[in-house]
Amino acid sequence: MNRWEGVSELIAVTETTSFTAAAKRLGISTAQVSRQISSLENRLGTKLFYRTTRRVTATEAGETYYQYCRQLLNGLEEAERAVNNLQNTPRGKLKVTAPATYGEQKIAPLINDFISLYPELEVQCHLTNQTVDLVASGYDLAIRLGKLEDSSMIARQLISRQLYVCASPAYLATHGEPHVLNELSHHNCLLGTLEYWRFLEQGHERNIRVSGNLHCNSGQALLDAALKGIGIVQLPDYYVEPYIKNGGLISLLQNYQHSSEGVWAVYPHNRHLSSKVRMLVDHLAKHLS
Repeated sequence: MNRWEGVSELIAVTETTSFTAAAKRLGISTAQVSRQISSLENRLGTKLFYRTTRRVTATEAGETYYQYCRQLLNGLEEAERAVNNLQNTPRGKLKVTAPATYGEQKIAPLINDFISLYPELEVQCHLTNQTVDLVASGYDLAIRLGKLEDSSMIARQLISRQLYVCASPAYLATHGEPHVLNELSHHNCLLGTLEYWRFLEQGHERNIRVSGNLHCNSGQALLDAALKGIGIVQLPDYYVEPYIKNGGLISLLQNYQHSSEGVWAVYPHNRHLSSKVRMLVDHLAKHLS
């Protein structure tokens, strides 16, 4: 006796509530589905479905049997994926999201390198500063910066980033350099989406409210304003480090510099991480560091 006979049909009928829809899903005839369910009912000695002209509904016994069979089938599918992942190269579709500027500068070039290595892979990369719902929007992977809010996801830190407060030599020549946090109130501070800047004072995190004549949700625009001597800015390292090195910007308040923050690869809590996601995360971690 093959104890798996009728199991796929039972699962399909329970999930579609229709013998016809179940047959379509399985690629067999409706009559074959009906025969397999009847055979399974005879073997178990109980009725598994209530049948009407409009709908098929599982009985209590049918629902109980379905729950156990669904777990077994999930385990079988996961086992097959695990084995396939050991030998398959990345292929198929992969949907990734990352912050706009960091994505443009750091993530997208590495994804392009990854596609060059695995041309059978099709990547959809969406760069946005909005925090998208990975499950609802069908994303396989997100790159997120700083503090993570969603604990239902799996996260792996790829690298860290550092915040810098800096200004151009021209601005400092005209307005002077702040040496303590309270002196920021006397300066034109270029603001992004937050009304405060983050610092570390005597080991404790401190948020300082600042003000200025420019508010913009673009780090690149704030960088441009700082380079033109309009004011002081606080931005992550990937914006300002090249200009600090060439003297276009001066790093300020280094004794209060905020501790580094994480750059994270975040993905849904699936039963088994696909090889293409795992390999892309490994690729990003290797080359970002």
